[in-house]
Order: sequence, then C-alpha cells, then structure tokens
Amino acid sequence: MVQLYNLHPFGSQQVVPCKLEPERFCGGGRDALFVAAGCKVEAFAVTGQELCQPRCAFSTLGRVLCLAYSEAGDYLAAIEEKNKATFLRAYVNWRSKRTENCRVCIRMVGHNVEAPFSDTYKDQMSIIEIPLSEAPLCISCCPVKGDLLVGCTNKLVLFSLKYQIINEEFSMLDFERSLIIHIDNIIPVEISFCVGYVALMSDLEVLILKLESDPKNGESVNHQPHKTDNPMKQTEGVRHETLQLESDDFVICQKPMELLGEKSSQSGVSVTLESTGLADEKTKYYHVQHLLYKRFAPDISFCVFSDDVKLHSLQLLPIYQTGSLTSGRKKLSQEKELLSLFCFFSLPHVGYLYMVVKSVELMSVYQYPEKSQQAVLTPQFLHVIASNNLQCFTVRCSAAAAREEDPYVDTTLKACPPVSMDVCALRIQLFIGLKSICHFKNHLILLTKADPEAIPERRESPKRLLSRKGTSGKLKTPPVAEAGWNLYIVDTISPVQLYKEMVDYSNTYKTAKTQSCIHLLSEAHLLVRAALMDANQLEPGEKAELLEAFKESCGHLGDCYSRLDTQHSHLALPYYKMSGLSMAEVLTRADWVLEDGSQKYERGLIFYINHSLYENLDEELSEELAAKVVQMFHVAEPKQLPHILCSPSMKNINPLTAMSYLSKLDTSGFSSILVTLTKAAMALKMGDLDMHRNEMKSHPEMKLVCGFILEPRLLIQQRKGQIVPTELAAHLKDTQPGLLVASVLGLQKNNKIGIEEADSFFKVLCGKDEDIIPQLLVDLWEAQLVAGLPDVVLQELFFKLTSQYIWRLSKRQPPDTIPLRTSEDLLPLFHSWSHSWKIISLASVSMFCVRHV
Repeated sequence: MVQLYNLHPFGSQQVVPCKLEPERFCGGGRDALFVAAGCKVEAFAVTGQELCQPRCAFSTLGRVLCLAYSEAGDYLAAIEEKNKATFLRAYVNWRSKRTENCRVCIRMVGHNVEAPFSDTYKDQMSIIEIPLSEAPLCISCCPVKGDLLVGCTNKLVLFSLKYQIINEEFSMLDFERSLIIHIDNIIPVEISFCVGYVALMSDLEVLILKLESDPKNGESVNHQPHKTDNPMKQTEGVRHETLQLESDDFVICQKPMELLGEKSSQSGVSVTLESTGLADEKTKYYHVQHLLYKRFAPDISFCVFSDDVKLHSLQLLPIYQTGSLTSGRKKLSQEKELLSLFCFFSLPHVGYLYMVVKSVELMSVYQYPEKSQQAVLTPQFLHVIASNNLQCFTVRCSAAAAREEDPYVDTTLKACPPVSMDVCALRIQLFIGLKSICHFKNHLILLTKADPEAIPERRESPKRLLSRKGTSGKLKTPPVAEAGWNLYIVDTISPVQLYKEMVDYSNTYKTAKTQSCIHLLSEAHLLVRAALMDANQLEPGEKAELLEAFKESCGHLGDCYSRLDTQHSHLALPYYKMSGLSMAEVLTRADWVLEDGSQKYERGLIFYINHSLYENLDEELSEELAAKVVQMFHVAEPKQLPHILCSPSMKNINPLTAMSYLSKLDTSGFSSILVTLTKAAMALKMGDLDMHRNEMKSHPEMKLVCGFILEPRLLIQQRKGQIVPTELAAHLKDTQPGLLVASVLGLQKNNKIGIEEADSFFKVLCGKDEDIIPQLLVDLWEAQLVAGLPDVVLQELFFKLTSQYIWRLSKRQPPDTIPLRTSEDLLPLFHSWSHSWKIISLASVSMFCVRHV
C-alpha cells in the first residue's frame, strides 16, 4: 500500500540553455551536466539554484546513443553511431576545453604516451577510442573506482580505470580491458556496475551478479573462458524446446520467476569469466556469485500484446560507510567503503527495490498511479515520471543501511523505523510532456516535449517480448528534433526544510492518535538519516543542522510511542535516548490529561520512565515531577512503586507523599518485605525512628535480607559512577551491623554486587581512608569465608584477612567496632581451609587466634 501526502519536495526550477533538442543527457560529480544533440555534446556547470552556465561544447563522431559520466576520473563515456556503425569513446580532461575549436587529442585505449608529449596531453581534452569486437549496446561506470562496463550481445566487457604515469608532475587517465563476462541467452538493454556488483536487464529479465576477487581453492585466473556455473540441464532443455516451438503462428509464454541468492544460479543463464588484462592481483575477478534472477511475463489477459510492457530504469545505488551519526570526521571520496547496495528496476506500473549486500531481499514495491516512463533512485527518494507528472516516493535505503552500519539499532539504546514500513508518495507534480529524467546531487533534470505522443526508443513485435531470442539489442535513433521542448533543472529542497514540513503536517494526525502520525514522523526521521549518511555532500553547518533535526525527530517519535498504546510502545525508550532529552524534559512534554479530563498513562511512557529510573541516571527529578512519577506508577504499575522510590533520581520525593502511596498498596499480590523496607527507609527519611523500628521488626532478619536482594538500591546506590551508601545503610551500620553484612553477602551470592564494589561500599560507609580497613569489611570477609562464595578466590581472601590481623598486632590497633564473630567461631574453619590449601603458616594461625588486641 502506498500512502499519499501532499508535501513539497521540489524547490526552484530553471531552464537549461541548450540550443538543440536533447537526445541524451546525464549529470554527475560536483556540477557537471552533459547534453547530447546530433553530433555535439554541450557541458554545463550547475553551481547554484538559479545558475546553469554553458561550460564548453565538443563534437562527437556521430549521433550519441548513450551517455555515462564517472566522477572517479572525471570522464564522459559515450556510445556513438555513424554510418550504421556504433563506437565507444571516452572524453577525458574535458574541463580544459575552452572553445569548440580548441585542439583535441585522440588516442587509442592502452596507447603509451611518451614524455615529450606530456604537456600537449595535459592541456588538451583527450578522446580515448575503445575498440570492441561487437557493437556496444549500453554502458555503466562504477561510482567508486571509475571502471567502465560495456554491454554487448551475450557478453559484458569490463575496462579498468588506470593512470599512465608520464612524469612526476603528470599522469594520464587510461583504460585496460580486464575481464569479459559471457552471458548466454540474454541481450542486455541496460546495465549497472558498482564495485564488483553487476546488474543487467533485458526487456523482461533482470540478473544481478557479484564478481569476487578472492580465488577459491587456490584456482588461478583463466585466460580462456571458464564456466563458473552448471545450470540445470532441465532448464536448458526447456529453453531450447521453447525456441524451437516458436513460430509465426504461435508463441510460448514463459512463467514469471524469481530466484534469490544461490538459487538464482538455477535460472539456466550460463555465466563464464574470461580474464583478458594484466590488472593488479587485488583487482582481478576469479569467480562470480549469483544474487538474483527475476523474469516477468507480459499481460496477456486480453489476448493483446503491448510493446510498452518492458522493464526500464535499472540502477544500482550504493550507500557508503559513514561512521557514527555524531562523528565529525568527513570521509574522502577515495576512502569510500561500501556499506550497502540497492538495486531498482521497474515495469510501467510497478517498481521493485532490492537490497543485495550480505543478503538479497525485496524491500519495497512501488505501485504507480499512472504508467511510468522512467525513474531514478536516490538515497532519499524515488522519482518517477509519467507522461504528464513527476512523482516523488519515499525509500527505505537509509533504514536498511542503518542496520548494516550500527549493531545497536533495534535495542534499548537506539532505534530506526523498519524497512517493511509502507512507502508513501510525497508529491505528484504536474509536468506536460515528460520524456526523460536523470539525477545528480539535489538536481533533477527533466526533458519535456509538447507532442503528447510518446515514441518509444525500443519497439519490438509482441512475440519477441516473450523470449530472449527475440530481444533486440539494437539502439534506435531518436526521433527528429521538433519544437516545443524544454530541458529543466528542478532542485529538491533541503532535507531540513522538508523535514520541518513533514513535522508540521504530522500535527494534523497528532490529536487523532493514529498510526499516520508515527508513519509521517518516521518518514521525516529517515529523510534526515539518509542525508546524514551522504556526508560527502554536506557542509559543516548543514551537518550540524541535520544532527539537530535528527535529535528533534527522535524526540517526536518518542512522544508518539509514549502517547500511543501500540504494540511498539517500547520504542519510546530508544528514541528518547537518541533525542538527548533529559527525563525531566520528557515528563514535561508528556500528555497527562485526556480530553474528558481524566488521566491515563500509556505503557510507552511507563516503560521509558521505569527503564530510566532503573539505569541510575545522574539526574534528580524535582519534588513536583517525582510526585507525578509516583502518582503515575500508583495508577499504572503499582507493583513497581517500591523500586521506583529507591531510584537515586527520586531523591527529592517528599517522604510523606511516598508513605501515603505505599500505605495504599495491597501487599497480597507481591512481596510485602520490599514494601516494608521501603516504608522503613521513608520513615527514617522523615525522622520517625519509632515507625522505622516497627517496620523493621515486622519481619525476621532473613526475610529482610531477601528484601534487600530484591532491591539492592535500598542499601547501595551509584551516582556519577561512585558508590553511595543510603541513609538506611548508614543507620543499619549503627543499629544492625549483622543484618547489613548478611544483606551485602546475599547480594554477592545473587550477583547483585561485585567483590570490589562491596569492599568500596564498606569503606565509604565507615568513612575510612583507602589504607584503613574497617571492622565491618573484615566481618564481610569472614562471612565470605564461612559462606564459601564460589566467585571468591580463597588465596586472596586468606591473604587479605591475614594481612589485616598482622597489621593490627603490629600496630596494636583494636577493631573500630565489635567483631560479629569470635575466634572460636572461625578457628576450626580457618584451620581446615588452611590445611587443605596449604597457603597459611602456623604463625598466621597463631596471629589469628590473638587477633583481638
């Protein structure tokens, strides 16, 4: 399902001042726009919202059939036709061409240039002729490395980008034919190439492959064609039989098919690699991995075949490693590391978006309201043109890439809207006579023509749409130029501006408490996240603004999930964490009162507050907010109320208010011990010692120990990373030291506190220096010896006790408190342990016997 919002993603619009009707055009890099018409290419500089200036123009060998620009190497590749023959050329150093009549250097690919000619090549535009044994049909440039992939009949030829070093000051761009990919039974109409990933498309078939450079089992590069796949013989037989049965009287329709991962090798498409170059071992490709094969069938429900039922707009979209969203480091283009890769292709009425890195997965299906002609995919949007409108859809690439980049997404720390979320159309903008579209940076290039009749570039007979045999690889000549055309540059508005519009729009759904509010705010969040992932296009000021919008969007999503009682209400916690809002700020933003005047606390807010109070945040709520939290949990989660009151963040709670809510609790349903201890702590805080004693006497000591195990924060709290004993712990030190030691020992037995933490607790509680050991800590060590804790190393424990006894004897220092155990209680146990472990001397035993000075 596609949701529709009437937003405004398109901003300024300007006309490209080209002289002839464009037949092909493409853009890329920082500011480059190329427009081909007839036997000429015009280059324009697109440097601002209202500035598109001619840069240069140069002649081609013939009419341009296909254009591709590579930012890596800054070159333009073109397939040209002259006298019914096609040629492949690369235009290098085109920025140095000042006038159309400037001299141009033409050389063959791989031609070595001698040093005396370096100055000539350095200052001139170079045209590299790339000969092929078969006519080129389509081309694609790798956006990372700049390698050039050329599609021919039943084969793909890869040319690696390299540089010839002429001297220390000058190196010349060149290509080397490094690999031929033989693909039987498919004639490519469009191809796309990105760092070893290859996507090719015929009229009704799509195949995605991955070229791998790591040799398996030590195999070497094959200079002869070597089959890397063994397709199913049965499938091949069906293909052969189908081709034999096809005649002028009837056709055989192949069924639609989708094969993912390794299963795609069973499609019957034979793929073989032939290494032809002398490229570096690190860049050689040894074998191929099949990722996806998808075959469509034309609609024959009305017994009428349409020439227009063909795939179009094949595209591989890479997203690069960016590091943390808050990282100030800016990656350079040569340091790009592929994070995730997406493949898009489309039928006239539906588009498909796949994720192809690590696993092949269908992410989104786009249903168009009108028949599409062409589409371009960006990290933020999918732009689709029909005959009379430009459509803008949201994409899920940033959501998928976020999960590849950050392992903590979808935890209590971080969150991201799901990939499976419904896509939506942000805008359907009217344009009369749209013919073609391309995209670079935030620019959409649109060709319009007043003639309403579309003249398709590829037109085949209906029967030929049904098999590979009839797929035509011949590129047709564009129609003759006519009046009434325009080439527009439409800029998409800044992500922050569109984000603000989305947030404003979401307010219309806020009071209704529907999923539409969450959906639109999730779209806004993904928009900002996608912009942050494309850090190479951002200035420092823009990135800071986007980071602020990112945090704000997390706060809005946290508000939604805390306010709505949905199955995903727990997401309020990670979104609030990512927003940077304090707990007090979240409580201030919360909607407490319903329309009818009653109060209801949704589980999303309860989950966030409960989890935050358990985290021992270094934040103390005001008395008013603390009372509000107590009231909230008394209504929504009364069982959690004792735990909530023990949080360090609730330090400012009025003890009278806390006692009033504790007294209302029905202790039959949960531990009355915990309620008793919490009341005792609050009574102590009020200064009511009689109430405190009464509460402590209502249960035996062992049950009180169990209560402290249920809630250790009654005794021990952490603030700013430091252990802080509570007021109740300080009172027990003076009145019930045995209960205190037994409780800490119980915490250790139940892994609620570590050995070092327990030692620090007693040192802080007794107010002793680091070098002075209080008797209560010695009592704990002796209790550990008696209890035989499994995680306590006896050797270390004996050493600590013996050292303390020796120190007291040598210093004639008596204990600061009365020991809880006598020598008679511990000597037999001490002796048995020391005899077994043989780690204590007789002198130490005698010292132990006289440890009380």
